[in-house]
Amino acid sequence: MTRTSLAIFLAVSMAATVGCTSKNYVKQQTTPLINKTNELDDMTAKNSKDIKDVDARAQAGIQAVNAKTADVEQKAQAAGQSAASAQQMADAANGRVGVLTNTVANLDNYRPVAETSVKFGFNRDNLTPKSKEALDQLAGSISGTKGYIIALEGSTDSVGSAEYNYDLSQRRANAVIQYLASKYNVPAHKIYVIGLGKDKPVETNKTSAGRADNRRVDVRLMTNTVGDTTPTTPATTGQNNPSSM
Repeated sequence: MTRTSLAIFLAVSMAATVGCTSKNYVKQQTTPLINKTNELDDMTAKNSKDIKDVDARAQAGIQAVNAKTADVEQKAQAAGQSAASAQQMADAANGRVGVLTNTVANLDNYRPVAETSVKFGFNRDNLTPKSKEALDQLAGSISGTKGYIIALEGSTDSVGSAEYNYDLSQRRANAVIQYLASKYNVPAHKIYVIGLGKDKPVETNKTSAGRADNRRVDVRLMTNTVGDTTPTTPATTGQNNPSSM
């Protein structure tokens, strides 16, 4: 082998040896870095998952708190409405007492000329033929009575709430007013209306017969003048059978 060939061979061998050594060195140096990077990637992924879990629990907690807050607010609002409704009922009751007191005081100046009672079916406010007959009989005395008024007391049985029965007694009285106004031209200022609801029963509410008697409107023709007008015998035709309604 010539010197030139030997030199070339040695150079190639050294280059190969140096190349292998460099690759091994690089591999030794980079492998830990790669492993560390992989570990960091795994930790990052785990941390991201943990953060998402914590965020989900936090959101669920916030929603639960919001739901409870809304429920508390609704209950508070309902309580406020109940209190307002109770106050309105109390005010209405006080108003009815005041009206009743003033009406009764005013009626003390009047004396009865004729009176009747009209009965109603359960939870009904319409006039039956017998009810109209009783009102017709009472209305026959109106034309001969000076300085008259007509006092109405609407009543109910004890079934149902107080507020509903006040309204029902008023509707029953209104049915009488409408009949007298339309058929006999009785002006509104001549009529005193008291809706008593279930506050003034004439009979016990413990029996069906007693409750039937309490579903009524008492009608009185009254005058404040002293003259030749003689009070008539109270009409009895208004005691109709409530079951006919």
